[in-house]
Amino acid sequence: MSQHTAISQLKDYIGQQILGQSTLVDRLIIALLADGHLLVEGAPGLAKTRAIKVLSEGVEAEFHRVQFTPDLLPADLTGTEIYRPQDATFQFQKGPLFHNLILADEINRAPAKVQSALLEAMAERQITVGSVTYPLPELFLVMATQNPLEQEGTYPLPEAQLDRFLMHVFVDYPSAETEREILQLTRAEARQGLSEPAKPTQTVSQNALFEARNEVLDIYMSDELENYLLQLVLATRDPGRYDEKLSAWLEYGASPRASMALDRCARAHAWLSGRDFVGPEDIQSVAHDVLRHRIILSFEAEAEGITKDQFIDELISFIAVP
Repeated sequence: MSQHTAISQLKDYIGQQILGQSTLVDRLIIALLADGHLLVEGAPGLAKTRAIKVLSEGVEAEFHRVQFTPDLLPADLTGTEIYRPQDATFQFQKGPLFHNLILADEINRAPAKVQSALLEAMAERQITVGSVTYPLPELFLVMATQNPLEQEGTYPLPEAQLDRFLMHVFVDYPSAETEREILQLTRAEARQGLSEPAKPTQTVSQNALFEARNEVLDIYMSDELENYLLQLVLATRDPGRYDEKLSAWLEYGASPRASMALDRCARAHAWLSGRDFVGPEDIQSVAHDVLRHRIILSFEAEAEGITKDQFIDELISFIAVP
């Protein structure tokens, strides 16, 4: 079985278990292929937790969920030294971050020290306890969630940490027909006595996933299209070159990490579509999720009710497609 077939079957399996959230499913697979982390924002009950749990069932990987709360400590993520009185030594007890797939539920409820511990794990793929540094697994993906409905008692993520996420994805309520299908699925699981989603008949090995990542990196992108990708990111830093209105709407533009993320995600999108080359539609398809959390709008834009997605739409319309 080819790597593309295996990943396509994984995507189909997740889509059967997560109804009405095709964008979330697609972005989870892209993050897996692009070796990045995902920030998901949406109201409670929209299958965010279920999505990554189902993903862990379809991949040979260890999953752990951490509920972030204001009293959480860094050691609750990284682990801690445990004293052994029988031989008067300290032994390191690994924390949840040593799993492959991590769900950081309501990440903005944790204080700064906890967020910094997670940031080191995401950026450096390692954690430091005392004077000792421990490497994390090669397959390591953090999916963090935020609840947009309740902001009291939360700690907003700083821009530097937001930039570490490959994509920022919004999830919305399903349609009435999809919600009917969700009811039918949950009733079927209840009849079968299933407390968790049905397991797939076949899982994707980590080696197969790493080979798929190499195939994604080998996807062809023309020089003209690479320049188009760079122009999109550079335009967020100097939108006045294209339109004065855009310049008035923007406070800060995207960092070079945006270019790297857009490149990886566009290649993964093309690979998932069964093509061996990147097209403009691949870049445009992932541009909002890659740029959304990396730009800061001005007070003027907020006063006019302009959203980041509207700004990105306008930006894309001004950049010539090769």
